Amino acid sequence: MLHGAGGTVMHDLVKKYILKYFGGTKSAGFEVPLEALDDAAVVDDIVLKSDSHAVKPIFFPGGDIGRLAVSGTVNDIAVLGAEPYALACGFILEEGLPLTDFERILASMQQTCREANVGIVTGDTKVVEKGSLGGCVINVSGIGRRTEALEKNLMVVKRFRGDLKIRWILDSNLKPGDKIILSGTIGDHGLAVLSAQEGLSFGGEIKSDVKPLNRLIQRLLGEVGGIVAMKDPTRGGLADALNEFSEKSQVGILIQENKIPVKEGVRAACEMLGLDPLEVGNEGKIVIGVVKEKAEEILNFLKATEEGKEAEIIGEATKDFNGVAMQTVVGGKRIISRPLGDPVPRIC
Repeated sequence: MLHGAGGTVMHDLVKKYILKYFGGTKSAGFEVPLEALDDAAVVDDIVLKSDSHAVKPIFFPGGDIGRLAVSGTVNDIAVLGAEPYALACGFILEEGLPLTDFERILASMQQTCREANVGIVTGDTKVVEKGSLGGCVINVSGIGRRTEALEKNLMVVKRFRGDLKIRWILDSNLKPGDKIILSGTIGDHGLAVLSAQEGLSFGGEIKSDVKPLNRLIQRLLGEVGGIVAMKDPTRGGLADALNEFSEKSQVGILIQENKIPVKEGVRAACEMLGLDPLEVGNEGKIVIGVVKEKAEEILNFLKATEEGKEAEIIGEATKDFNGVAMQTVVGGKRIISRPLGDPVPRIC
């Protein structure tokens, strides 16, 4: 199960096996190739993404597999700076899945597509034997395109960084001094799915944060700018996302523990279960790397939106060390390593 949980074990699987057979796209001239291991690829200025979802259970507090499938693909396209506009959907349905449940999923996907202003234009449906899936599995692939907002953002970056040839928002774009912004509270989605899996009550209502963020991201790019890197911290959580930034950009990242927003219910549940909220997956948040001159403006912009009202500047990139470290509330520092995997199985 760790091979699909988003942390070190999964990354090793991808690098040692998948890249072994499918690597070489960089030499073929693709602008953001498979080897970059970003959230999506770029082929002839078209951003391409495919994402499969096997969340268990298929309905959970705050969402369902359909909303998750559309949001996950849309957000992975959006964090490169592109605007998603067309999706393909593959359904693998388990024999015995009630048609009322299937229709509920379809209605949820329709609503999420409306929120994201995207369309499902093609797809495929298969049915497998009862007892093999836990309801259904959904793959959503999508394409996105360059926008005027992305170009405006890159002009702002160039103004503060000089003549840089950045064309997309990539994990490898961070430089020492860049600020790291988190758009809201972490751990909500993973704990919501865990509560549904195990029938747990944490003494308060914990709901998934799953939502499409592409419209918010395009506004950030076009109306403020200065963004150089973005990720949605899904499997492996914030810890995994920050370590990807650090590894690919070859910078250290220092974050402040007292600046990381965590709902009290999520914090209490993590303490009770022995989980680290930094390693728990999210589906409606973004981690943003931004030139320091625009950090406060982006933060204020986020705080004025529903999606980003709990945003915080949580740290910065540095040349003083490698990897990710956290300044703790008691005054020391601790290393934030890439987790082996997300501690909650089948959250997406």
